Amino acid sequence: MDREGAWQLIEQERLSLAELLSSLTPAEWEHPSLCTGWRVRDVAAHVALAPQPPSVWSMLVEAMRARGSFDQLNHDVSVRHANRPGADLVAELRTHAASRRLPAVTNYRNILFDILVHGQDIAIPLGRQRVMPLDAAVAGVDRVWHAGWPFWARRRLAGFHLSATDVEWSAGSGWHEVRGPVSALLLLLTGRAAALDQLSGDGLAELSTRLSPVTNQP
Repeated sequence: MDREGAWQLIEQERLSLAELLSSLTPAEWEHPSLCTGWRVRDVAAHVALAPQPPSVWSMLVEAMRARGSFDQLNHDVSVRHANRPGADLVAELRTHAASRRLPAVTNYRNILFDILVHGQDIAIPLGRQRVMPLDAAVAGVDRVWHAGWPFWARRRLAGFHLSATDVEWSAGSGWHEVRGPVSALLLLLTGRAAALDQLSGDGLAELSTRLSPVTNQP
């Protein structure tokens, strides 16, 4: 997927996520997301902050507060930003949906799979349906599989052969077979155990032991 196509999908996903969030009850805003230690509102705040990157000085201050832990920094900044009405977070998502500003530590390829996965982090625990565009999901699994940090998918899933059942995509050369929709494979590669319900193959039993909770790392 080229840069322009990715940015257009990012805008669409931000707007559709804002639409979902605008329908939530107060209790749903406080519901745990797929990420351990993150409420729905915390993940929403994290997504809303992506096109509003802080200054370098602010990041240095936050890094000192988090004692050098990027995951802790990410969590703490998002939780503080989440301490506002849900309607304000929805408004931010809509206002900045078309923004192409980026935090210094990332790029548009990461932002694309980021918004796809976080939409599921919110929707799945709430029992909401949120369909991933296939071309975006393919771009996402390719990116996560080859990127290394922070998910280390190739290392964590060594010994597995992954194949999508709805598009032409596969990865890995292991002896354990795992099959499923590309959207579920993206969740798997980013460490979401919720993907297991959508997957099949003789590698599932072994696979469940490789997944640990996604803590402080949407």
